[in-house]
Amino acid sequence: MSTDLQAASLAQHQRNTALLASARFLGTRIESNVLPLSLDVDTTEKLTGEQVDLLEALQKEAAATAIRALGSLARIDEVDHLGGGLELIPALLLTLAVTDYEQKQYTIEHAHTSIGYFSCLAALGFLDAATVVDGFRRGVDIPGHVSWVPGGTQLNGGRLGVMVPVSTGQALGLRAQYQEQAWVITHCGDAGWISGQALNGYGAADSHGAPVTFVMHRNGIQLSGTTSSILDRDPRGPITAMGIELLEIPTLHDLPALYAAYREARALAARGQANMIYPTGFRSTPEQRIDLAAFGRMYGVAAETEAMASANGVAMDQEIWIPGSLMSFRDTASMLECLFAVNELPGGKTHHDGHLKGRDMDQVLAGPMLAVSAAQQDALDRMRAAPPRRVVTRARPAPGTPNLVVPRDRQQSIPLPEPGSKESPRAGSEAGYALVAREFPDRMFVVSCDLDPSTKLAKARDLLAADHRFEMSIQEQAATLLTNGLAMSGHGPQLNVVSTFAAFFEGIAREGFDLWRYQRNLNGVNEGLNVTFHISHVGACTGRDHFSGWGLDWINLGLGYLPYLHRFYAPADARAAFAAVCDLAAHYGGHIIGIPRDNLPVLEAQDGSGPLYPAGMDWEPVTVYRRYPGARKAVFAFGAPAFLAAEAAEQRVAAGEPVDVVIVNALPLPEGTLEALLTGYPDGAVTIEDGLIGCARSGVRGFAGVVAAAAHVLHVPVAHIGITDPRIAPADGHMETWAHFGITARALIEAVASL
Repeated sequence: MSTDLQAASLAQHQRNTALLASARFLGTRIESNVLPLSLDVDTTEKLTGEQVDLLEALQKEAAATAIRALGSLARIDEVDHLGGGLELIPALLLTLAVTDYEQKQYTIEHAHTSIGYFSCLAALGFLDAATVVDGFRRGVDIPGHVSWVPGGTQLNGGRLGVMVPVSTGQALGLRAQYQEQAWVITHCGDAGWISGQALNGYGAADSHGAPVTFVMHRNGIQLSGTTSSILDRDPRGPITAMGIELLEIPTLHDLPALYAAYREARALAARGQANMIYPTGFRSTPEQRIDLAAFGRMYGVAAETEAMASANGVAMDQEIWIPGSLMSFRDTASMLECLFAVNELPGGKTHHDGHLKGRDMDQVLAGPMLAVSAAQQDALDRMRAAPPRRVVTRARPAPGTPNLVVPRDRQQSIPLPEPGSKESPRAGSEAGYALVAREFPDRMFVVSCDLDPSTKLAKARDLLAADHRFEMSIQEQAATLLTNGLAMSGHGPQLNVVSTFAAFFEGIAREGFDLWRYQRNLNGVNEGLNVTFHISHVGACTGRDHFSGWGLDWINLGLGYLPYLHRFYAPADARAAFAAVCDLAAHYGGHIIGIPRDNLPVLEAQDGSGPLYPAGMDWEPVTVYRRYPGARKAVFAFGAPAFLAAEAAEQRVAAGEPVDVVIVNALPLPEGTLEALLTGYPDGAVTIEDGLIGCARSGVRGFAGVVAAAAHVLHVPVAHIGITDPRIAPADGHMETWAHFGITARALIEAVASL
């Protein structure tokens, strides 16, 4: 690492530490004493009048907090998604009442509604309302999207639609632990449902019987306009076609009816039927006319509705659709503007980016829908006088925490290919996963993409119960997201593996990695989840498939997500692959393992005493493959081409120039390791890898870039062997293909000589 990068990293670490030290609601374990709002949805048949009063009082308190937060943002000329945040509150509070934070959990797909989420948690006592008001979108505690805080969801929202397959995975993981008691409620909007991730997620929920309920907030408004102007399509047809059972109710704002829907949804989920609560809204029927006057009466805003209609020349008998979930709910003026917008009436505004800039916050708070009745206040006072509910929120284990540790003697009992043979590293990973599956069948989950026979997960998968293995066919993106959800179904030791070809990870399944970027642990760190992404057929070592199955950027992919990883493995042979699988299973955290397809020599120790990687070995980040007295140069190998380095070294030794060979088994290397290696070879080092290393126009990347940065500071000369121009290639075996790209022992010899 260069001096500048070292200094920058140290400075960033200091800033990170200072920022986390200022946090109020982040840590490894937080105990909250909150309002004892708890409903057993399985036994409580219906809400009492007092419970309705209590929930409505809490709705109004949360809405007031959200409005004050936007007023605070307005003072610094900022906006947020107040409309959706207010609209989320009523149903989310009911969800919080039925959540037990263990068997029954929840998340939010349309995570830009976060001010409603944080405000609900403040109303219950998990957060301080003043901190929400003055800290929203400022600092680290209360960010602008849904993030994990006490009482909250650990499935932090990012892109629309993504949380559908993720929460499905979480529900499946909970089912494996708690059977029919498992339940996940996922609040979602009427924009994200059309995304490919969401549609695939619905299909996965149906195919695997996930105990999940989606609550659709059908408000008719999206980012740049009304839903009808952007995607004028009824979601119900496609969603039911994916196997989701719909529970239609008129509105999410009728608490007794909504609770009844929750009861029905819970019963369906317990039977393995994924479902969605869908508010249809109100339209005129032969029995009832729905017009502006009816809306005013329904929500107690008759005068305000009439004033809005009069100002815009609209008759009060204008027939309308009243959405079943009202954008800007309880902010009377904005709510009316949203109502007019979805009905294409003059004066309508959509308020996706709702705000209080230029508005009188006190006037908004004095609106009729925020007034707390005496009965509501009494219900709230009685709840506050009751003994509090104690909720403990624990952070996920730190990366590297012991996970599924296979005893050494069990590893040593597994037959592995011997030196002198050639075998695909897939054989070693296959043996490793099967061993873990036999040792820990209740703690391992495998997600498949119709490729298990080729990625060699089939043997392990077949050792697992049906509720621990999930076939997703060619839905690689949704498969990775579902696996992320499985990782968040519990904090105990667990191995969650999803496998497909490197080319598909690079081009299709990247969302599974990207989700890690915005998954904040309770301690404030965005980090990789307890997931192994098994990338098969890496590099150009893919048989005679030509470009169709190549993953030439697999090393750069791993390096791009290195901040979120515990380890990124590049096994050099079948036995190294076995050791890597045993190591990744033994440690909690995010892992990537890149497995070549074709047969490679099983590497032998220099003295001929046995394999370079004996079964049951202690994991090591680097392995010295060849060491010669007086060597001042070395080859640093990463992945499949390591055996070529031994050939080159032997030829250089015969020519009178000793050259060592060091295999890097995984990244990141421990602090100082690479620098120490380079210092030991003052005359230079050559890197070799089966992946893109850049060119003169793009600069050095890949493993070559990692070494080049450190070598620059130490003034150690380096050269690099890898793929520089991937545009043209033969359809041959991997040795011929490598030769075309210049990945040969001869190229190594020439590179060493050039140092």
